[in-house]
Amino acid sequence: MLVQVQNLHRYFGRTKAVDDLSFDFGSGQIFGFIGPNGAGKTTTMRIMATLDEPTSGNIMINGTSVTEDPERARKLVGFMPDTLPTHRDITVHEYLDFFARAYGVRNPQRDEVVHSIEEFTNLLGIKEKTLRALSKGMKQRVSLARALVHDPPLLVLDEPAAGLDPRARVELRELLKVLAQRGKAILISSHILTELAEIVNGAVIIEHGRMVTAGTIDQILAGANQTDRALTKVLIRPLGELEPLHRALLEMPHVEAATIDGEHVEVDLDGGEEVACALLAELIKREFKVLEFKQHRVHLEEIFMTMTKGQVQ
Repeated sequence: MLVQVQNLHRYFGRTKAVDDLSFDFGSGQIFGFIGPNGAGKTTTMRIMATLDEPTSGNIMINGTSVTEDPERARKLVGFMPDTLPTHRDITVHEYLDFFARAYGVRNPQRDEVVHSIEEFTNLLGIKEKTLRALSKGMKQRVSLARALVHDPPLLVLDEPAAGLDPRARVELRELLKVLAQRGKAILISSHILTELAEIVNGAVIIEHGRMVTAGTIDQILAGANQTDRALTKVLIRPLGELEPLHRALLEMPHVEAATIDGEHVEVDLDGGEEVACALLAELIKREFKVLEFKQHRVHLEEIFMTMTKGQVQ
């Protein structure tokens, strides 16, 4: 795995900001970092970006320890804080060029690198504007561009979508998808879980500084399922009234429960996808006109609400 968080602790006096946190993820994966305010997300991200030191434990990035070799680790991380620092008289291009110099990117390569990053993040049209003149969305683009300027394998993004309008959030989401396709490992914290669920491969959920669960979405769902049987929930919308369909479903094999919910009948099946396919075939055989038949996917927001208790530091 590219990133390995190993028994991480961070205390501030008697407060345990991070308490024995361990997880890992790899290249090409986008992991959501989820928890209530005060859960320890930003502290963990700052340690990962070498901006803070743990009380104990370690983070390995591509085999490099952030505690033992922070200079080398820093070159492997692109950190995007939740806000872009305000600089009064520096332009977007000057800002990115400065950080390219700081990371040791030399000319003529530096000009090419900064130009390509400006093009990728759609900043060419505003590169001569000062940072203080930018909107929130444009500032977030500049912050992401700065995190990319040294081409790190890991991106650590702290609430990048906070305060963005809908278009800016969609554009940011598409940029992150492209970066993951190019092999970047991305750790992203956000409170907008419905949107986060559209791009993440996995998640780390923490509360009160401790890990609640971590892994791919399928792994988290498997861990949350406390039964030994494979259960599938499907939503069915017929043409016509719901009641005849509802009565028929209650008599069918493998149907554990069926309830009318709005314009759908929600069905719990004792079995996996093959059982769901057989159910659909049986409904068509019985001449029910099915407009919609879909598997209900548990959302990241549902997982979070189920697994956390709202504890903060």
